[in-house]
Amino acid sequence: MTIMTARIAAVLLGGCLAASLFSGPVFAVGNDNSTMPTCKKGEIYDQKTKKCVKQQSANVSDENRTDYAYSLAKAGRYEEALAMLDTVRDQNSAEVLNYRGYATRKLGRTDEGISYYLQSVKMDPQYAKVREYLGEAYVIKGRLDLAKEQLNTIKTICGMACEEYQDLNAVILDPSKI
Repeated sequence: MTIMTARIAAVLLGGCLAASLFSGPVFAVGNDNSTMPTCKKGEIYDQKTKKCVKQQSANVSDENRTDYAYSLAKAGRYEEALAMLDTVRDQNSAEVLNYRGYATRKLGRTDEGISYYLQSVKMDPQYAKVREYLGEAYVIKGRLDLAKEQLNTIKTICGMACEEYQDLNAVILDPSKI
């Protein structure tokens, strides 16, 4: 093989690799162990078939819809996340209320987000993720005392090494990290 042939092969291989990276579903951004891909608008990621399907024809569980809504929210697609949460049959779960709070807070409706977080806490007081997000909302409102209460509660739930504790602690120390 000549040097020119090797170079052409390398360029083609690199192009194929790059194309394969951008041809699949987009993964949600964030460090909350959110690994569900997000699809284009009007589709939902079906965890069973491992592909994007039309949202209206999708026969996916409430849990799948809830997880997908969170992935949309983590990707900054807050309105779509709220619309997806509207399709969940059981609106009264701690996760649905938490993710609804997260999306509304990220849309700038912090008080509304807090009300959803508080409902979620009432349903599952040991749910550390909602405590983290509630604490972040309190930081936004300038209520560091209430944020620190949530931090202390998280500490009793999962300790100081868990992600929720570390993330909220970082935000309390430096509110610009929200």
